Order: sequence, then C-alpha cells, then structure tokens
Amino acid sequence: MLDKLRRHIRILVDIGRLSVEDPGAERFLDQAVLQIARAVEIHHVKVLQYRPDTSDLLLIVGVGWKDGAVRTATLSADLRSPPGRAFQTAEPVSIRDFADQNEFVRSEFLAEHGIVAVSNVPILIGGAAWGVLEVDSTKPRDFSQDTTEFLTAAALIGAVLRRGAQPDEHASLMAAVAEAKKGQILLREMQHRVKNNFQLVLSSISIQKRRYLDPESHRALDHVASRINAISLAHDQLAPRQEGQIVRLSHYIRALCSAIRNQVDEVEVDVECDELELAIDRALPVGLILNETAMNSIKHAFGAEGGRISVSLVGGVGYGEARLTVTDNGRGIQHPNENGSGLKLITSLARQIGGTVDQTSSDAGTTTTLTFPLIS
Repeated sequence: MLDKLRRHIRILVDIGRLSVEDPGAERFLDQAVLQIARAVEIHHVKVLQYRPDTSDLLLIVGVGWKDGAVRTATLSADLRSPPGRAFQTAEPVSIRDFADQNEFVRSEFLAEHGIVAVSNVPILIGGAAWGVLEVDSTKPRDFSQDTTEFLTAAALIGAVLRRGAQPDEHASLMAAVAEAKKGQILLREMQHRVKNNFQLVLSSISIQKRRYLDPESHRALDHVASRINAISLAHDQLAPRQEGQIVRLSHYIRALCSAIRNQVDEVEVDVECDELELAIDRALPVGLILNETAMNSIKHAFGAEGGRISVSLVGGVGYGEARLTVTDNGRGIQHPNENGSGLKLITSLARQIGGTVDQTSSDAGTTTTLTFPLIS
C-alpha cells in the first residue's frame, strides 16, 4: 500500500512537471494519460470533453483505444452512462463489473473494446464539470479509494486546459475587455454558477436513488432528473444579446434529443430544426414540453422492439409563430387520462408562453404539436 501511494505521488509530480513545461494542451494530455495508465496499472485511459451542442462526451485524448477513436468516438452524457453520471453530478463513479449491476449501461464503444469495469472522475474548472477522466479495465476490478483520489488529483488537468487554451497575457486582457463589453464574461460566470447548482441537485437525486430500492421510486426520480437535465441543457445554449439572454433554440432541441436518445437503446430519435432563437424564459417551457412528450412515448408507446420518435421545429408558421411537432410510431394512447400529470404539465407549460397544444393518437402512433409565438 505504501509503495502504491509513493508511486501515485511520484507520478503526480511528473504530471505537474509536464504542466509547468507547458508543451501545449494536446501534447500535455497525451503525456498525462500515459502517466495515469502507469499509476493505475491499466491499459485503457481516456479524457472526455462535454459538447453542449450535441449533449455528449467526445474522446479527445486516450491510450489503449483502436485507431481512429480519438476525436471521433463519443459517449453518452446522460445519467445511465458512468461518465455521464460523473459529469452531471460532479462526483466519481466506479463500476467493478457491468454484469453485476443494472443501474448503468455499457456503451457499444466499451463493449467493442471488451471493457467490463470503469472508474470516472469529473474534470472540474472553477467547480463546474468540463469533462471526465476515465480509466477502463477488461477484467472485473475494484477501484480503491486511493485510486479514486489519485484520479481526482490528476483530473486537475482541467486547470491546465483552461490556461493552455488562452493566448498570451496581453491578448487575454484585450479579449477580456472585448468580452466584457458584450456581457459575455458575466454570462459565463452565471452559466458556471448555474451548472454547479444543477450538479448539486442531480447528485442529491443520485444519493436518493441509493436509499430507495423499489423500481417505482427509481422511475420517479429518473423522471425528475430528466426534467432537470432539460433545464440544464438550455443554460448550455445561452448566448448574449443586447435584449437579454437568448437560447439558440435549434441547438437546444438537438442537444435535448441527443440526451433523450441516449437514455434508451431501442428508440431512435430523428430531428429537423429551423435555426431559431428564443429568450431563455420562453425556451425552457418548449424544451420541457419536448422532454415530457418524448419520455411519455418511451414509457408507454413502444414494446420490447422499440420504435422511432420524430421531432420537428419549424418557424414562420402563421403570424410570427413556430411549431414543435413530436411524433412516435408506437401503439397509440390506449387509455387516455385527461387528468394525468404529464398532460397537465404540458398544457400548463404551453400556456406560459402563449402557446397551444394539440394531440392526436391512433394505432399508428401519437403526434403532439405545440404552436407558440416566436417572441424573443
């Protein structure tokens, strides 16, 4: 144990030395993952960066993976994904053997490489998750507390990434002045703080799931978590404008659909979006209606064979309106419940933005249409 601790300390010193030498962010990461592999005595290591526009985690550097995986392979950022859980909650996630649990899903990418055990720690920049550091094993493995603590320390590479991404000091100062004039610095700080808050809430939900073992409680908590994630994704898409905080609605819808798609293996989600923008207080209800409608389809419309959900966002409808359409090819609504909480929530959200909701259903599927004024 003492020898292991000494090795970890020695390699952390080596990683620190590499950061001081500052060979460039990409070069530093290449060297860092090799050092981490040495410390943990493992063959597969990767750094994953979160991409707000697609709501996924991109493998930006790694060791042990097949040719072509780096900069192309992606993993889900949802709560059923180990790295997604670590990113969303800003807490470490370790799995001894995927076969011995049913809370997390092993991705096709990991299965392709024969990975059966993983340990993830978030890479934090200013307290908010930027991405994830993951080590992977092809054999069942208990990742000890000291291994997790080593990975957490190594994940401080996020600070180096942040520094390495900036130009020289003078250029940084000039850029900061320009950004301040546009209000971007204030916006980024706000996004940072909001992201921290979402991580705390999702972490609390994760803790509650471990306290309650019955499936009904898990389903309820998962539903709450999906709604919170929908709100978090909207804040990822914020852009500054003179008239206030604007959400790139088309990006938001695509990111949300990507997150929904990653929650189930048997359901495909197709998306077509016009490039629209909306104030955040109006974009949030749109996203929550999409999330609620799609999750209802996933839970009730399909059998074991799965199905398809089509999402369309179109502007220029009627007199300055937009239309969001969510269609599934499931079995239709068998027993309509006009007093159901889901439909009540959708109707209430539509009312908040001056919109209307129409729903049609048959044995060929269900279509829900939200029509709302396109007011920024």
